[in-house]
Amino acid sequence: MLTELHITNFAIIDQLELRFPAGLVIFTGETGAGKSIILDAIEALVGARAETTSIREGADRASLEAVFKLNELNRAVITDLLAAEDLLDDPDYVTLGREIRREGRTVARVNGRAVNVGLLREIGEQLVDIHGQSEHLSLLNVKKHLSLLDRFAVIAELLEDYQSSYRIWQGIRRELDQLRQLERDADRRMELLSFQIEEIEAAKPLVGEEQELKEERNRLANAENLAEYGRTALGLLDEANPEMPGISDLVGQVLQALHGLTRIDSSQTNLAEQADSLSVLVSELSRDLQTYLDQIEFNPRRLEAVEERLEVLRTLQRKYGGSIEAVLAYAYKGREELEQITHATERIEELTGQEQQIRLTLADKAQRLSTQRKQSANKLSLAVEKELMDLSMEGARFEVSFGIQPDPHGLELETGETVRFDVTGIDQVEFLIAPNPGEGLKPMVKIASGGETARLMLALKRVLAQADEVPTLIFDEIDQGIGGRIGFVVGEKLWHLARDHQVLCVTHLPQLAAFGDQHLRVSKQVQNGRTLTLVEALATEGRRNELAQMLGAISESHLTTADETLRTAQERTRLSKPSLL
Repeated sequence: MLTELHITNFAIIDQLELRFPAGLVIFTGETGAGKSIILDAIEALVGARAETTSIREGADRASLEAVFKLNELNRAVITDLLAAEDLLDDPDYVTLGREIRREGRTVARVNGRAVNVGLLREIGEQLVDIHGQSEHLSLLNVKKHLSLLDRFAVIAELLEDYQSSYRIWQGIRRELDQLRQLERDADRRMELLSFQIEEIEAAKPLVGEEQELKEERNRLANAENLAEYGRTALGLLDEANPEMPGISDLVGQVLQALHGLTRIDSSQTNLAEQADSLSVLVSELSRDLQTYLDQIEFNPRRLEAVEERLEVLRTLQRKYGGSIEAVLAYAYKGREELEQITHATERIEELTGQEQQIRLTLADKAQRLSTQRKQSANKLSLAVEKELMDLSMEGARFEVSFGIQPDPHGLELETGETVRFDVTGIDQVEFLIAPNPGEGLKPMVKIASGGETARLMLALKRVLAQADEVPTLIFDEIDQGIGGRIGFVVGEKLWHLARDHQVLCVTHLPQLAAFGDQHLRVSKQVQNGRTLTLVEALATEGRRNELAQMLGAISESHLTTADETLRTAQERTRLSKPSLL
C-alpha cells in the first residue's frame, strides 16, 4: 500500500509530504484546490505520461516520490521484477520516483536508481489502480478480464493442470518445427554438411600443429643465416689457430692450471670443480651446436610444403572457426546434425503421434476450464448487477461475453469445431455492460465516463475484491451524479472494500466522506502572489466542520447534520472488521 507521498514543484503544489494509513483515505476540498493534482502525481509515479506543463511556474523541474509497503498480494511479483533488474533493497518496501525537467526529459527511478519508464509502469501496475476520469483503468483492459474471471472462479488448480499440458505440447511443437525445417532443407543441408565434414577430415588438423609449422617455416626461410651463425659459434668453440686457440682449448688450459693449484692449496678445490663443470658445458654446447647444424638445410620444397599446409589450416579456421579447436568442434556438431537429419523422418512420426495425443488431452481440459468459467461468469454477473442496484443504477446489466475463434490448426472440440487455443485455454472473454434499462450490452471500454464509470468500477471491485491483487485503489469523482442517500451506500461499500485494500477517494459528498479512516482536506492559498496547495489531516472537530462546510456552510443545523452523518457511518461499520492491511 502507499505509505508516503512527496511532491515538489508540481502544478500549484510547492512542497507536499503526505503519509497514508491502511483503510479508506478521503480527500475533500473545493474544486481547483488540488485534489486531482495529487492523483495526477501518483499517476505519473506509476508510469503515466508526464507533461512539462505540470512543472510549477518558475521551477526548472518537478520531483515526485512515493513509498509503497508490499503485502502478500504483490510481494512475490514485485520482488521478482526488482531482483531481475538488481533493484531489490528491502523485500517489504519499494520507492518509486519521477523527475520532470523543463527541457522535456523525465527521469524514472526505482529505489533511487534510474530505470526506463516501461519498468516503472510495469511495477506501478502491480501497486496502484486509478478509477475515474483517467486512462489508468485496469478493468477497461480487455486482456485482464480473463485473469480476473479466473481468480473470481478460483480455478487456479484447473488452469495450472491445463497449462502443464500446454507446455508439453509447446515442447513437442518446437521439436517438430525444427525437424520439419531440417527435412525441408535435408538434401541441400546434407550435401553441404557432408562437404564440410569431408574437407575438415581430409585435412586432419591437429591441435598445436599450426605453431610447430610456423616455427619450422621460420627455420627454413632463414637457413643460410642460421647456418652461418652456427658455424661461427662452433669455430670459436673448437677451431684453433696459431694466433687464437679455440675456446675448448683455453678452457682445457684453465682446467689444467686450476688442478695444479688445488694440489698445492686444497682449500681451492671448488675452483677446480667449477672448471670441470665449465669444461663439460663447453663440450656439450659444441656437440649440441654441431647436431643443430647437421639438421639445418636449405630446402625450398619443404618450405613450400609448410606454406601450403599453413594456408590449408588458415582456410579451415576462416570458414569454420577462429582456431583449430573450433574447426574440430564444428566437424563434431556437423556429424551430429547429419545423424539427426538421417533419423528425422522416424522422429517426426513419433512426435506427430505424441502431439495428436496431447491435443486430445488439451481439448478435454480446455473444455472443462471453459465450462467452469461460464458457471462462474453467471455468478459474477448477478453479483455485479446487485452492487449496481445498490449504487442507484437500477436496471443496469452486466455480462461476461465468451467467444471462440475458429482455427483449422487449433483444438477439435466435442462439437466438431476446431478453435484457436493458447496458454489460457480456448476462451476469449470480455466484460459487457448496459448502464441503463433498454440499452444493449456494450464493451466496457465504450461506456460513458465519469461517475457512471467509477460506480461500475466500484461494483466490480467490490465483487472482485478477493481476485484483485492490486493493493491500492484510487477513485476520483466516484460520487458524480448521485445524491446523499446513495452516498451512504457508496461510502459503506468503499469502507468494506478498504478492509482488504487501501482505498483513496476524492469526493464532494459528506455522506461518503464520513466513512473515511483518514480525512484529508485540500485547500489552496495565495502567498506572496503565488497559489499554493495545502493538505490538512482532519481530527474530530476539524472533520465535523469540514462535513458541515460540504453541506453548505458551518452553521448549527449543518453541524448537527454532520454529527448525524458521522454517527450513521459509525453505525454502519461498527460491527465490521478493521482494515487488514
